[in-house]
Amino acid sequence: MAVLVFSTSVQSMEQVQSLKPKIDSLAGKNRWNFALDDIDKILRIVSDEIEPQLAIRLLNQHGFECRELND
Repeated sequence: MAVLVFSTSVQSMEQVQSLKPKIDSLAGKNRWNFALDDIDKILRIVSDEIEPQLAIRLLNQHGFECRELND
């Protein structure tokens, strides 16, 4: 499985909860998480099937910045 890693502008658990149904439908339940204690407010998605641009577009559509972090 691939792990996609993104830097985001998500700041709170309330924002995560508002995004949860949308990310669940994109990635599946329990296939993603946020690390809000990280300076980059990391979103990780475990999937071999999702194009990074789909996750970026999803967060952008809901008013958040999002960019893929490369190794």
